Amino acid sequence: MHEIPKYRILIVDDEQDIREVLEDCLQQAGYLTTAVATGTEMFQALEQDISLLIMDLRLKGEDGLILARQVREQSTIPIMMLTGKGDETDRILGLELAADDYLMKPFNVRELVARVNALIRRSTRLSANGGDSPGSEVTQEHDCLMFGNWILDLTARELRHQGGQIIDLTFGEFALLEVLAKHPKRVFSREELLERTRGDQTDVFDRTIDVQILRIRRKIEPNPKTPMYIRTERGIGYIFSQPVQKNRC
Repeated sequence: MHEIPKYRILIVDDEQDIREVLEDCLQQAGYLTTAVATGTEMFQALEQDISLLIMDLRLKGEDGLILARQVREQSTIPIMMLTGKGDETDRILGLELAADDYLMKPFNVRELVARVNALIRRSTRLSANGGDSPGSEVTQEHDCLMFGNWILDLTARELRHQGGQIIDLTFGEFALLEVLAKHPKRVFSREELLERTRGDQTDVFDRTIDVQILRIRRKIEPNPKTPMYIRTERGIGYIFSQPVQKNRC
């Protein structure tokens, strides 16, 4: 049932077994892959037509975060960082400064592929270079949450302004906004939000939620310093404070 693969994913990891696992699961999902072990090899491979970069945060003798920043300076290619246990600070910096998404090692293969699919969909849509007849998606009804001037399309998994602009959301940001918008006026603790957005991925931290909230506010709030949609309940967590309508759109 798979079509001929269209998108090539570049994998950068100094562990051969990880590279092989990633290549295997991504190829089974219909992607082309290139796997390398060093930053030098990565920049050489980026001369190809690459749709997504998956990079280990900690490479032998190299800082994956610095490499990711260098890539980001010259390219808008989506970047997913792979992080290890105990890399809380690095993970937050990666989310803030370079990466579009991150995943903890050891990772769940199904979750990895789901996140890759979401990043590829978003990047190809933003590039607006045709390909898969987008008109077929527009004509079908989607489940949407509407608040203020925003439309959170749960079917297409995208956030749109009523003026038509599509806003970039990472996998984690979309999941977090969906949980909050589905339950307006309800206060969620950070632990509850982690459980609802990350499931059994227990090696994540409260601070991850704070970073994602900060990023969402920058994208949807008229003034992120005095948010009107996602408010902080001091000492407890967060609440979506505006009314939300669920419609077909």
